[in-house]
Amino acid sequence: MIERAVPADAGEILTVQRAAYVSEAQLYGDPYIPPLVESLEQVRKVIEGAVVLKALDGGRRIVGAVRGQLSGTTCLVGRLVVAPDLQGQGLGTALLRALHEQVPEATAFDLFTGHLSAGNLKLYRRLGYRETHRERMDDHLTMVHLRREAEPSGRAPSGHRG
Repeated sequence: MIERAVPADAGEILTVQRAAYVSEAQLYGDPYIPPLVESLEQVRKVIEGAVVLKALDGGRRIVGAVRGQLSGTTCLVGRLVVAPDLQGQGLGTALLRALHEQVPEATAFDLFTGHLSAGNLKLYRRLGYRETHRERMDDHLTMVHLRREAEPSGRAPSGHRG
């Protein structure tokens, strides 16, 4: 089940986020990546000011989350996380699709990931994200920026009927 997060969810979301990003930190050899050093208060503020979705298991435990923040007509997607024991089962896909639906005013969705994060890149490309550019951060990390154009939903096709 996927629903909007509330500020009281911040601690549980932060726990899942930290668990999910350990493998990324190991992949890049950096234990201080932003998702691992973000504070509880920072997560709470994001929940208050952005679209944050949470995935719940049958026992109502938070097992995943994603953030979306509108910047003009573009939704900036961040912190897509899934509990390590549930990765690869479609939760990330479900969370991203739900975010696309929750921000219908967005004309595009932008996100980024590290160049070594093959699983992330595969997921994003499968969901229609296309690479826009790369940004070299240091010797060990290049950020891959991707964009997905929003699909017109509920809009009448151009041209008139009848």
